[in-house]
Amino acid sequence: TEDLPINPPSKKGTVRAEIFNRFMKAVNDEQLLGLVARSADFYGPGIKNVSILTETVFNPLSQGKKASWLGKIDKKHSFTYVPDAAKATALLGNTLEAYGEVWHLPTAPNPYTGKEWITKIAEGLHTEAKYQTAGKTMVRIIGLFNPIMKEMAEMVYQYDRDYVFDSSKFEKKFSVVPTPYDTGIKAIISSDYS
Repeated sequence: TEDLPINPPSKKGTVRAEIFNRFMKAVNDEQLLGLVARSADFYGPGIKNVSILTETVFNPLSQGKKASWLGKIDKKHSFTYVPDAAKATALLGNTLEAYGEVWHLPTAPNPYTGKEWITKIAEGLHTEAKYQTAGKTMVRIIGLFNPIMKEMAEMVYQYDRDYVFDSSKFEKKFSVVPTPYDTGIKAIISSDYS
């Protein structure tokens, strides 16, 4: 939720926390008019080279290869559907009373586990749900060949426990319902893999 304390376990997280704290201080001191819009990891149609779900699950499965899941396959992981995030960001930017606050962009509730993500995507692609898991060391090795994976080594902690992103504050304020995960998966397959 937006009000949980920031407790970064990584170098990138520490940098982001420092930037956030400085930004919110300037907003609270009325030096800036601003807001913070956060999302979970992105997924959606037309995303190339920046979506971990596309690079590690959709693309390999679409090629008949094994998907790779970071961390533990039995843990839930939220993803934010990019079209929802885009609309929500525009809505926030055009809503004066939203300024000065932190907002989680619309993200479907009850996320799938890694295994469920792989199974649902494989079903949509009409292929076998083959997968392998990758811990921090393996992610570092893969990162030597894949730029997005190089950036993920520090973030594996988000995949070794349930990672559930709550956007109910936004949903209630703006009467928005996030795109269900099954709908998002079908849209991606229709757009990018048909």
